Amino acid sequence: MIKWKKLLRNALNYVDYIIIGYVTFQELHKLINDTSYYREKINFLRNQFQSCKFSNSEVYELLSAITYFENEFFSLDSRVLSIIKSEISRITLPFISDYSVLNTFCPPEKDLNFLGFSQVLSEGKIVVLKMNIAEYKNLSKLIAAYLKLDFQSEILSNLASHSYTRTTAFICDEFHEYVTRSDSDFFAQSREAKCINIVATQSYSSLLNTLKDKSCTQVLIQNLINKLWYRTDDIFTIEDAQKQIGREDKERHSTSISENAKETNYDYFTQTWKSKDSNLSESLTTFVQPDFVYDTHFFTQTLETFSCLAFLSDGNKILKPCKLEMLPFFKRKDRYL
Repeated sequence: MIKWKKLLRNALNYVDYIIIGYVTFQELHKLINDTSYYREKINFLRNQFQSCKFSNSEVYELLSAITYFENEFFSLDSRVLSIIKSEISRITLPFISDYSVLNTFCPPEKDLNFLGFSQVLSEGKIVVLKMNIAEYKNLSKLIAAYLKLDFQSEILSNLASHSYTRTTAFICDEFHEYVTRSDSDFFAQSREAKCINIVATQSYSSLLNTLKDKSCTQVLIQNLINKLWYRTDDIFTIEDAQKQIGREDKERHSTSISENAKETNYDYFTQTWKSKDSNLSESLTTFVQPDFVYDTHFFTQTLETFSCLAFLSDGNKILKPCKLEMLPFFKRKDRYL
């Protein structure tokens, strides 16, 4: 296991027993970067242990965390220690460096209004992440990743315990900004848990640019059954769509014209050839050749704004791909009724 991940796991275990039930990034940041904070809390844990506040499993987990800090973390070379701390600080610092961010994502326990997806899913509520990516570029990606992984974990845990009863949905615009490698595994299993995934991205190349792995990108794409392709200039997207839709036999025509002459002489005055008793013949050939159902021109120029090529399933079979005209919300007539 990567050292910073091992540190994070043990730090979470340690802080969880100091502040039972509610842990924020503030405590985690202090524990990793301030040795005195760790020493200060040792006495608190000792008193808790002597009062028999912990079960056997909790004692084991706590001792594992303390053993890691005492025997491994504090004995690391200073350079290695600095690298590990910087990696953890990249995660924790955005949450404690700005007061408004700290107050939003690390509030006092009494001010909490989001208690996790278990409550949200059971009550049928909607969670919306609204952060300006231009203003909070790194933080918005962190929050989106945490929120998405928490949602996915809750869905899959319900699947394992067969406790899901409600249909859920995950909707994400500009998905290439927040995609992670684990999404393909979630999409493959979430259908069984009655979870609908609706994602929109600029192009398949945008996903590849984030994931940095073409195989991972292709696995992610193939786990999305229903697809709507809008006008695009991205060749990766076009080629993948063409291959998925397949080929069909298309009729081609070829025309050729030929001239035959019995006598041809060269005119030195005009420097041209002159033919006598010539005749012309024209031949028209028709043949069938397999080709993509929709060519590149269709994706780059034929598709208009608010139109798309649809590849859809009715749950039993794949419907024939076809061009659809989309109705934007602002053009709906019933919007003004």
